[in-house]
Formats: sequence, structure tokens, C-alpha cells
Amino acid sequence: MANATDTPPSGTRSEHRSVLLYDGDCGFCAGSVQFVLRHEPAAARGRLAFAPLQSAFGTRVREQFPELVGVDSVVWYDPAVPAVRVRSAAALAATAHLGGLWAVAATLARLVPRGLRDAIYDKIARRRFEIAAPACLLPTPEERARFLP
Repeated sequence: MANATDTPPSGTRSEHRSVLLYDGDCGFCAGSVQFVLRHEPAAARGRLAFAPLQSAFGTRVREQFPELVGVDSVVWYDPAVPAVRVRSAAALAATAHLGGLWAVAATLARLVPRGLRDAIYDKIARRRFEIAAPACLLPTPEERARFLP
């Protein structure tokens, strides 16, 4: 996990909840966000927001964390620290957010060395445009409030 001493990007409603940043041009990524929305417990919904990497919020996070230059993978942003997780660490943070057996699976997956997890993540990420066709996220009005500009 990368850390920074700067304050979280301001001017958003996300200062107290984590944000899952995703490639807004990727159908596989959009499907992954929809998966999280479908499977998260109701009690966890107030703790997570979403934003495309290409959004104004995503741009501010990338500016705050220089290590994100050129990153086009999923990013888990924790404004409380502030810190970011990328690649397999971000995917596992999103999986753990789902709770229950998903959280158990994420915990077990963390036992796999990060280098191996990231290699598997990278193999899938390279093929993400082949795996899923371009898709638009069509959130419900309730879900739409969780997407940052």
C-alpha cells in the first residue's frame, strides 16, 4: 500500500469513505463494479464510493499519488490514511468489502505472494478488453449517488 502525507482530494463527498477507481472505458471493469454493487451487504454501502480513473476525482487522486502515473488498473483509495492500493491488492480490498465468504476468500488470497497475485492480475488485465465487450454502467438512482464526478 502506498502512503502519502497530503490530504485527500477535497470538494467531494468521499472524505470519509473508500473509493474504488476503475477504468471507465473497460467493459470488464464496469462489470466488476456492477458485481460489487450486486453483492455488497446493505450495511457496507455507505462505506464505498466509485469513480472512473478518467473522472475529475480520479485525476485528483492520481495527481496526489505520483506512483499512479500510467496506472490503468483498479485502484482502492482510502482517504482516512490517505493511501492507495493497486492491482491485486485493490481487487482484494474490493472483495473483502463484500464481507462474508468473499472476505474469507480475500484473506486466503492474501496468503499468495503479491508478485504471483499481481502476475495473475496483470494477465487478466491485459485481456480485459477481449474478455468483456464495452459496457455502460447503468446504476440505479440510489447507486448513482455513490459515483463521484
